[in-house]
Amino acid sequence: MAEEKIYYSIRETEQETGISAATLRYWEKQFDELSPRKDGHGNRYYTRKDQELVKRIRYIRDELKITRIEAIRKELKNNDKRSDERQAALDILLRVRAELCEIRKMIKQ
Repeated sequence: MAEEKIYYSIRETEQETGISAATLRYWEKQFDELSPRKDGHGNRYYTRKDQELVKRIRYIRDELKITRIEAIRKELKNNDKRSDERQAALDILLRVRAELCEIRKMIKQ
């Protein structure tokens, strides 16, 4: 079993979360909790916890339709358990969908 990485580049985080690098950089300025490490060249390195926070922000914005930054901050601070459960369910559904798409590709070959 492969060890999980500790740090992920901004590109890897883009792929994992579905959020563009430009939006990730913007959110760093808006949400104090999101603070990836930076090396001497300014390259960002995100932890799994950072990625989960990005997914939570995306969920609040896209699924709960809360778009104002201040309102998203408030939702994050509330740490609403029901919201967490919905996000977890959504993450599972997205993984299942990706797996089904892979199976579909194999069948079509």
